[in-house]
Amino acid sequence: MISLEVLKRAQETLAGKVNVTPMIYSQVLSNMSGAEVYLKLENLQITGSFKSRGALVRLASLSKEEAAKGVVAASAGNHAQGVAYHAQNMGIPATIVMPQGTPFNKISKTEKLGAKVIVSGETFIQARNTALDLVKSDGLTYVSPYDHEDIMAGQGVVGLEMIDQVERPLDAILVPIGGGGLLAGVASAFKQLSPNTEIFGVQCDAFPSMADSFYNQSNTKGGYTLAEGIAVKEPGELTAPIIKETTTDIFVVNEIQIEEAVLSLAENQRLTVEGAGAVGLAALLQNKERFAGKRVGLVLSGGNIDSRILSSVLLRGLYRDGRMAVLRIAVPDQPGHLAKITKIMSDNGANIVEIYHQRMFFDLSVKLTEVDVVVETLDQDHVQRLINQFVGEGYSCREISEKNA
Repeated sequence: MISLEVLKRAQETLAGKVNVTPMIYSQVLSNMSGAEVYLKLENLQITGSFKSRGALVRLASLSKEEAAKGVVAASAGNHAQGVAYHAQNMGIPATIVMPQGTPFNKISKTEKLGAKVIVSGETFIQARNTALDLVKSDGLTYVSPYDHEDIMAGQGVVGLEMIDQVERPLDAILVPIGGGGLLAGVASAFKQLSPNTEIFGVQCDAFPSMADSFYNQSNTKGGYTLAEGIAVKEPGELTAPIIKETTTDIFVVNEIQIEEAVLSLAENQRLTVEGAGAVGLAALLQNKERFAGKRVGLVLSGGNIDSRILSSVLLRGLYRDGRMAVLRIAVPDQPGHLAKITKIMSDNGANIVEIYHQRMFFDLSVKLTEVDVVVETLDQDHVQRLINQFVGEGYSCREISEKNA
């Protein structure tokens, strides 16, 4: 583990240079989960992520010669911004290698912080290999996103703060895992200062590399994920042993569960949290019986979600919950029927968002037209009542929105 002395020294390095983020009690999430839920809001951290903590501690340890030559990092975004932000403030040249598919907002923010951005490789590992090539060719210092004691110590200050911010010890904490730097650091703090707190990690099902290491399995398949911040194919060499020593269990959550957690935090807490930051809530909601009645801390590790992705998540959630639907209604192609459709919608308390006429479908009689109506509804029962009403009025009506889109 990272010693308490090293963690305290990191805390001193960070003092006044990063935010001591709030830890808040959530009544609504407590009601939803059956646990007593506390949220550590690292989405409100400088650069929108906990990553700026470890980055600063690592950069502060560089020699004058290393700082003058510059640093290079590989990252999907949050570590990149943390390194770029502090490097700019410290006058250290920074190069960031980002894998293909990194959200545009993270690339843009990193460049605005003064770093040179190179997009290379389809995965983090490939991006890291490019960064290591620059270490050899240009003499830069590689700043790992997780596999260095300084990085783990900086992230571990999150744990020190959590322990100080609660009146009574937490029964359990749930922490996102990518390479494992955050969990290794936070677990080190809790094991030394709050040893009765159970520690749980959480990964996405496309990249459960630390869970594979933890349970000697091989389930990491890769692919696209909303939680790109923890999309790491290989566990850290330094972090994995600490996690094995300190962690009770590692949960793996799927994409729909992550989406629902992002949506829940946005709607119920008015918090913008990226997919990687929401996996703790996803795991809690999927394991309610295990945490029922317990005091549980969730680390919301970051809030840097692309606005278009967030918009899509919110919209998909509305369709999934039945709060928005697309109804396809076949009607005679005659005057008055569109007015009748809108009246039925109004009488049943549904709000029409958009209407499209489909006259060219060849499986329809030439005397018919199909109307697609995008409609706001209360829930799935409301949608079904609308369908039943249209059928009762003699119309063919079906829902065409995908519940699991």
